[in-house]
Amino acid sequence: MKLPENPDVGPCTRNVGFIHGGRAPNVISDTAKADLFYRLVGPADELRREISETVGSLAEVRFARETPFMRLRSLDGIPTMIAAFTTDIPSLPSWGEPLLLGPGSIHVAHTEGEYVEKAQLTQAVEMYCEIAMQLST
Repeated sequence: MKLPENPDVGPCTRNVGFIHGGRAPNVISDTAKADLFYRLVGPADELRREISETVGSLAEVRFARETPFMRLRSLDGIPTMIAAFTTDIPSLPSWGEPLLLGPGSIHVAHTEGEYVEKAQLTQAVEMYCEIAMQLST
């Protein structure tokens, strides 16, 4: 199944985060379950329809949670990037216009080997100070 793309933020991505099934290596599985997570790059309705049509009657499809696509604010002088990951920001109560940033590499975030180098932490403090100054003017 071809996933949707957005020219500004790139393709929708999929992660198979959990697979469970079977009873033993020598027994044909009577059940199986997989949890997939999609990073949306636009409205979810079309992707939901496409998933349901692709799976058809081969399996039951349930949509448990949706984190909507959201464009986040950027600030002058603060470097930005487009990450093929999602954020919980749309699920948080509205406290104003959110910013998403932090020290370290997104490539090790939420992994067993997650870490932040001291230099990255120092750079983050300087960046937070710069942001506070920009937002206070």
